[in-house]
Amino acid sequence: MSEKGKKEFFIYRRRLPHWRLVDSVYFVTWRLHPSQHELTSAERGAIVSALRFFDEEKYELIAYVVMHNHMHLLIKLNGHHTLHKIIHSWKSYTAHRLQREFKRHGSLWQDEYFDRIVRDEAEFLEKTNYILNNPFKTWPEIENYEWVWCTEGLTSPAPAI
Repeated sequence: MSEKGKKEFFIYRRRLPHWRLVDSVYFVTWRLHPSQHELTSAERGAIVSALRFFDEEKYELIAYVVMHNHMHLLIKLNGHHTLHKIIHSWKSYTAHRLQREFKRHGSLWQDEYFDRIVRDEAEFLEKTNYILNNPFKTWPEIENYEWVWCTEGLTSPAPAI
């Protein structure tokens, strides 16, 4: 146990296993429910707004991309906040907002999400570059993508060669 009373490391399982380690950076992915159509530009903007809302208070948002049917992000938790509660909050808030403002119906997000503890600097850089280049792999013809971001100084998105 740590000084804060949290276990340093533990695993729990839903459909996927979820590993938790105090003071870790996590790579997280979740997807739209298969019954939903692709996210519009305005919807992606609303999701980015939700991701950024508690940045630096509950978590440090390191990088994210909101794609047409899924998202990836790198996050480090602050204090006693837990990853599953933060993700639940994002998914719940964005689902209600998109249903209210954009007339979506039914489940917006798939129940489960994927998360991974980033284990070292090489993996951190690999995940950051994966996030930043994801739009350019999907749409090689675009030059700019509005819904991708990373902490200043890490790297910048560039179309994959």
